[in-house]
Amino acid sequence: MTNPPAESVLLSEDPPLDLRLSETELETTRDRIVSFIEDTVAAAGAEGAVLGLSGGIDSTLTAYLAVEALGADGLHGITMPASVNDPETMSDAERVAEELDIEYDVVEIDPIAETIFDRYPEAAEDTMAAGNVYVRTRAVLNYFVANAENRIVLGTGNRSEAATGYFTKYGDQAVDCNPIGNLYKMQVRQLAAHVGVPQDLVMQTPTAGMWTGQTDEEEMGVGYDTLDAILAMHVHGPLSKAATVRELGVDPEQVESVVDLHEASAHKRRLPPAPEQ
Repeated sequence: MTNPPAESVLLSEDPPLDLRLSETELETTRDRIVSFIEDTVAAAGAEGAVLGLSGGIDSTLTAYLAVEALGADGLHGITMPASVNDPETMSDAERVAEELDIEYDVVEIDPIAETIFDRYPEAAEDTMAAGNVYVRTRAVLNYFVANAENRIVLGTGNRSEAATGYFTKYGDQAVDCNPIGNLYKMQVRQLAAHVGVPQDLVMQTPTAGMWTGQTDEEEMGVGYDTLDAILAMHVHGPLSKAATVRELGVDPEQVESVVDLHEASAHKRRLPPAPEQ
């Protein structure tokens, strides 16, 4: 399957704002991320990195760049399926590992999660609480392997997710670094196409895999292209809410929703507080 040109990759046909990078910027970004991974591993005195492979575009792009930085021997992938995950997505994770020729393990996490649920069944009835158990279990396994092999844990968080708190505290952001953390989702897809990630993975529907049928955009209540635009123009940019509505042609409710997500998740982007002396 032939990949579309990187400059044509969009999540929707008519995004409110085009945040795609130029070809020169794509190469510069690629080189910067590869160097960042190399330097972070070297500074830690580590022998490589561990990466949880979900089959989604964020972990896939991170895997491609990590192999470019460390070589196939420098990356250990771990695929951690649960019963709530789409089997096709998890098979994509194995496909990525095999295409990159990296060592990888498949660890079924249902038995681990079920042990936790059995200890506190009342909480297990809460869909969000149970979903977070799966995510945090993966973090524990990533570090278990990383500690045993003198490796660091690579995160897969992007700028859009970080700004809205779309991650599990002490879960998928329990990592040593986020190589693609400065990229909006649109740019993640674009860079992925640029480095040769297969088209079907580039354009795959984003999901955190926390429960059956879960998708990122449905849970957040806004599409990624619109989310990225509002973040870039208002949350990270200079425009007021009213000016953002006028400039992007989006609904005021969408701007308010993104701002609410950003403000409510501020605690996730800070170290745990302590009282002042």
